[in-house]
Amino acid sequence: MTIHRHDAQVHLGVFFQGVNHTTIWSDPQSGSQIDFETFRRVITTAERGLFDAFFLGEGLRLREQNGKILDLDIAGRPDAITQLSALAGTTEHIGLVATQNTTYNEPADLARRLAGLDLLSGGRAGWNAVTTDNAWTGENFRRAGYLDHSLRYQRAGEFVAAARAIWDGWGGPPVHLHSSQFDATVTSTVPPSPQGHPVVFQAGDSADGRDFAAAHADVIFSGHGTHFDDALRFADDIRARLRRAGRPDDDIKILPATQIVLAQQESDVEEKRRWVLDGQYTGQTALSLVGQVWGCDLSDRDPDGPLPEFEPVATPISATRGAARDGKDPVAIARDWRAMAEAKNLSLRQVVIETSARSGFVGTPGQVADELVRWVRGGASDGFNISPYLVPGGLDEIVDWLVPELQERGAYRTAYTATTLRGHLGLRPPLTRRAPVGVAR
Repeated sequence: MTIHRHDAQVHLGVFFQGVNHTTIWSDPQSGSQIDFETFRRVITTAERGLFDAFFLGEGLRLREQNGKILDLDIAGRPDAITQLSALAGTTEHIGLVATQNTTYNEPADLARRLAGLDLLSGGRAGWNAVTTDNAWTGENFRRAGYLDHSLRYQRAGEFVAAARAIWDGWGGPPVHLHSSQFDATVTSTVPPSPQGHPVVFQAGDSADGRDFAAAHADVIFSGHGTHFDDALRFADDIRARLRRAGRPDDDIKILPATQIVLAQQESDVEEKRRWVLDGQYTGQTALSLVGQVWGCDLSDRDPDGPLPEFEPVATPISATRGAARDGKDPVAIARDWRAMAEAKNLSLRQVVIETSARSGFVGTPGQVADELVRWVRGGASDGFNISPYLVPGGLDEIVDWLVPELQERGAYRTAYTATTLRGHLGLRPPLTRRAPVGVAR
């Protein structure tokens, strides 16, 4: 249901990814994904653009298929909390969001490290609380194995509750953690920051993930950042779940992941869009994606040649490599792709580009600003978490071209008015620091 929030402001974050094929890796302007200077440049550009937060992805194991490391994964970065602690010293206002796993960490250790980042940054820390359901990551840990989908969210909920109890325990007696997943006694060793608790983000989209968000999260990093109606349905669902959880239906900020492609002149928009797609879908990426559908390694083929002449095989595809099949019949996908290739005289790589889902927003700065304002004031989101297609310079156009357009429309701050991440986002106090509302925390 479309709502009308006439004075709502657009919130922006920047998502610095790890493994992905949406970054244009091969462009001469593409910088190191490891060097600290790259991170410093991105975050200072975002702070110049008055962004709410710098959101850092994190993985616990390099992705591989049949024993081969995926070329577009990243090795050599410090862990997210270490990286953000260093970045805290180069910035003054912007929030610092660390992706940290609840399946393979433990509350006493992670709560302390997050509280340390929050304290050192003066109340700017956020925690993207993620779960993992695969055994290949579990092989790195003593417990090994993995948790079923429902159990991983049960553990996540108990983990966040335990972390909050530890954060609230400063200056008091030891905190006793007793639940299905945890049995420990913890003494809080880090005082609270000015924002009380790190801001809790959540990124799951299943029913269990949405219920977890409604019970525990302050912000949702959603995957609904391209189509307005789809985003609105998601936001309406979250608002309903919040009400059922006994929370106000505006108690969570929704920031979809999105990509923004800008051209100063409308006549240049399509050319810019095609340039970005051509850079994202390299020959290697195209062969990898088609290989997921065909169920085999196609790395020795010519990406500018035809699609494979043989039929796909039913070999299961590792969860580490994505889900190009998306539950569909690979033979049917191949049939459709071959028909398209024949009708339009397309190569393998061109088919991948042609069939890629449209992602995010493309247009002139004014056109995109109008659309972002429509989303936020129409209740489809509270803002956007932007993944630049070039690192580190891809955010410059957003800051230099788009932000002024949003400001002209009265939909974006002209200066930071808060000192904490919770303040930037306009969030209420942490859930455990409010008057009781009759809901078990």
